[in-house]
Formats: sequence, C-alpha cells, structure tokens
Amino acid sequence: MRIITIVAMMFLYAMISFVTNLAAPVGKIWGASFDDPAQAERMGMLGNLFNFLAYLVMGIPAGNFLAKYGYKKTALTAIFLGFIGISVQWLSGVFDSFYVYLFGALLGGFCVCMLNTVVNPMLNLLGGGGNRGNQLNLVGGTLNSLSGSLTPMLVGAIIGESLAGKQIDDVNVVLYIAMAVFAVVYLVIRLTPIAEPAGAGQQVTYERSPWAFRHLTLGVIAIFFYVGVEVGIPATLISYLTPKLGFAAAGFIAARYWILMLIGRFIGSAIGGKVSSRTMVICVATAAIALMVAAICIGDSIMVKSFVQGSVIEVPLASTLLVLCGLCTSVMWTSIFNMATEGLGKYTAKASGIFMMMVVGGGIVPQIQSLIASHDILFSYIVPIISVAYILFYALVGSKNVNKDIKVD
Repeated sequence: MRIITIVAMMFLYAMISFVTNLAAPVGKIWGASFDDPAQAERMGMLGNLFNFLAYLVMGIPAGNFLAKYGYKKTALTAIFLGFIGISVQWLSGVFDSFYVYLFGALLGGFCVCMLNTVVNPMLNLLGGGGNRGNQLNLVGGTLNSLSGSLTPMLVGAIIGESLAGKQIDDVNVVLYIAMAVFAVVYLVIRLTPIAEPAGAGQQVTYERSPWAFRHLTLGVIAIFFYVGVEVGIPATLISYLTPKLGFAAAGFIAARYWILMLIGRFIGSAIGGKVSSRTMVICVATAAIALMVAAICIGDSIMVKSFVQGSVIEVPLASTLLVLCGLCTSVMWTSIFNMATEGLGKYTAKASGIFMMMVVGGGIVPQIQSLIASHDILFSYIVPIISVAYILFYALVGSKNVNKDIKVD
C-alpha cells in the first residue's frame, strides 16, 4: 500500500510542473498580440501571474480541505479543476478572449495549489520526516523537473521560430494532450488505494495557529521568494534570448534550466538521506547568487558555442550561467518545505495550506522582474538575487525550530 501511494504522489508531482509551465509560453503568444514590446512583455506574464495568484486565494482553503476530507479527495478535486482550467484556456482561442485565458490560468493555479498541498506533506510523512522525508520529495521533484523540461520544448517545437501572427489555436495540440492526461490521471488516482495518514479527514483540535511556529512563518516567506526565482529565471531568459535566437531556440535553451533541475534533484535524492536540508540550501543559494551576479557583469560581451535544435550556434555566456542556476534551485523547494514543516505534527496539514498560499510569489516576483526587464533584461536578475539572499538567510538563521515547547500531538 505504501509503494502504491508513493507512486501516485510522484505522478501528481509531474502534473504540477506541466500545468505551471504551460502558463508562461501560452501567455507569450497572447502577449505577442500587443504592439508595444514593453506592454507585450508585461501582458505575456499575466497568465503566469494569475496562475500563481490562485495560491494566495486557495492556499489556506486547500489546507483546510485536506484536513477535513483527506489526501485522496483533495487530489481528485484538484485534478478535476485542472481539467476545467485547461479546457477554459482552449475556449479562450474559440472566443478569441485574453480574459478567458486568464480565467483558465487562474483555475489551473487552483489545481496545482491543491496538488502541492497533497504531495509535499504526504511524501514527507511517508518518508518519516527529516532527511528521509526530504529525500522522498526530491525523488518526486525529479519527475516534476522532467515534466517541466518537456513543456517549453513541446510548445517551442509547435510554435516555431517567431511569435508573430501566432494564435492560441496554434498550441491546441498541447492543450488536448493536457486534457487527456488529466482525464487519465483522474481515473488512475480514483482507482488507486491511497493510505491516509493518521488523523487525516478527521476532526482535529488546534490549540493555536500554525503561525505560532517561527520557522514556519519565516519558511513561507522563503518559499514566496523561491517560487519567484524558479519561475523568473527561465521565463525572463526566454525574453532575453528570443530577439537574438528566435522563440523556438530560446525555449530550447530555457528548457535546459529544467533539465538541470531534474539532474540536481536526482543528485539531491541520492544524497538527501545523508545531507541535511539546511546544508543543501546554504550551498546552492550561495552558488546561485554567484552565477547571477556573474551573468549581469558579463552581459553580452562573451559568446560561446551551443548545440541547439540540431546545429551549433553562438549564445551569450550569460545565458549559460543563468541556465546553471537550475542546478541550484533544484533542491530548494523540498528543502525549504522540509525545514518549515519539521516538528509540526498535527499542524502539518494547515501549515501546508499556508505554505501554498505564499507560492503566489511565482506570479508577483517575476512580474516585478519583468518591469525592470522592459528596460534592462539582464539587470532585472537583481530581483532573484535579492530573493535568493533571503533564502540563504533562512537556511542559516531562520529555519531553527525555537517553538519545541508547543504540543503538536
């Protein structure tokens, strides 16, 4: 039963990045319909913003839903919302409405918020918490990264080199695939016996708010910045490279960021049983800051050879440094979640909902970055640099549980 539950959670992990990473490239198509380049950049990121605003609205309700109805019902509800969200995005092409697309992106955000609320605490519990719980989440993260890598590649291959004149109908095949996958996953999860942890779906008495735990409070701030970094680096990288290389090549290179996240999570899952979450985050956060600072300083001054879509072309070294950040961000999500929820006991379900609420950073932080990027794309990476600096602070200082006296049974 435990193995079946783990496999089911791993599959849901992959669905999260598929829905999330679909919002940005589809949004780029809508953004390209606006004549002003700066407006096109901002509008193109709105779908991503709406996708993550859903976390702010749905985070706490998702945690409450999980606590009341358990893991399986929460997962099934999330998958149903995902199917509806993708269907609405398809309808946006039928009605030629940008606003219908934004509504579909919002529904997709509700879906991934609820899925995240399920898979993270469930895998942490199945692993027994601590390093093992983090290790199991990192294994799931490898599937998440694989799905995230394939999504921009698939959209880029379908769209081609230029966004000019493209319509949402041009990615209908991707949306059809997404709807089919959601339908199949719904049936699979429905028929899969998922073992609920003790107390799940039962009435629980909470003596105080989860916010009483300092390491959780600081942890949700860290995840706000982290998701903004994870989304902002590759999304802005596409904007940086598209005028130089074309949309398809830019998407191909940006996909390497997610491939490196896959590799990083694979490595992290291999060493996660021996290396603490805190140590991992300290190391990768330091490296990420160094890489982004170097990219800003180098700019377009150095070009390197790169194999892209069957041929060797010259690309800015700065883009390679930014792609390498995928190795650094790969272990941050699960490690921050692990540190923030460690020792919470019965408060874990509600804490997970609060945690998910702050994933709204994936919409807000890249939007702030895009405002700067409309003037200087590479300098806009100062936003993720500041964000990662806070994450480093959290690992060094803020992650210590100073509320061990609070009863969590």
